[in-house]
Amino acid sequence: MQYLQKSCLVLTIIGALNWGLIGLFDFNLVTFITNGTNIFARIIYCVIALAAIVNILLLFMHVSSTATEE
Repeated sequence: MQYLQKSCLVLTIIGALNWGLIGLFDFNLVTFITNGTNIFARIIYCVIALAAIVNILLLFMHVSSTATEE
């Protein structure tokens, strides 16, 4: 489980950095890496979105377990 958490966190950070690059410099790193290939870019976006969902679930699991301990 620790490996999944760390992997998802890294992917979420990469996704956030990509959005930062888009906002600051109008540069999409995913499009650059995939050379504009739409299917590969969509796969990368889906993987990062799944990682973000896992992180959200882990956050709420942690919050609920902390609330029950008090």
